Amino acid sequence: MSSTSTTWTAGQQPLLEAKDLGYSVSQQSGKLVILQNLNLRIHRGESVALLGPSGAGKSTLLALLAGLDTPTDGELLWSGQAFSRLDEDERAAVRAREVGFIFQSFQLLPELTALENVQLPLELRGDRQATPEARRWLERVGLSARADHRPSQLSGGEQQRVAIARAFASRPAVLFADEPTGNLDADNGQKVADLLFSLNQEATQDPVTLVLVTHDRKLAGRCQRILELEAGQLVSETAGERLDD
Repeated sequence: MSSTSTTWTAGQQPLLEAKDLGYSVSQQSGKLVILQNLNLRIHRGESVALLGPSGAGKSTLLALLAGLDTPTDGELLWSGQAFSRLDEDERAAVRAREVGFIFQSFQLLPELTALENVQLPLELRGDRQATPEARRWLERVGLSARADHRPSQLSGGEQQRVAIARAFASRPAVLFADEPTGNLDADNGQKVADLLFSLNQEATQDPVTLVLVTHDRKLAGRCQRILELEAGQLVSETAGERLDD
């Protein structure tokens, strides 16, 4: 692997660490290996892209890092603790407290307004300021005037901005974004990417770690580091600015 421009020192404990991580499934024809022998570290406040073609294992790796699934080989550590050894309820508790998600398909609840979609995760964790906090985040993404609109009344770009507001409002330690611009046209995709990175970079006091899954090299190039996967293996690591051309 090539060296990166990041400044983390050997003594700093990573937020996420994968050790010889692997994932496979059993089929009638035999074992299908999706990921194998992955070793990586992601530090608090970093922006990291998981780059690669379809079928490379990017979304599977994201699911393992987020605790949505467990590896069949190796180990995943969260702040030095054996995250992959927790049971589902314990992993769910960590996700509720520490993790935010942004998906390609937006994943907004159609019966709720934009405000209610942003407000819901705050209410579920007992935040007494859920409504004003949700309004503040809708304002930050430029959608104050659309607070009472349901997803069907919003454009794709607006729906993704609501999803970004919802993800950041819960102040996660790490935000996983799976092809966040994949369902948007070029103009809206650019606006959403600009917003996503600006909010990530603003969070200096309590930094949000961004892990971005994409096959778009230009989008990946906006992250500090790019981890490139091919056929379930980590084949290269580069600094983001090297892919900006």
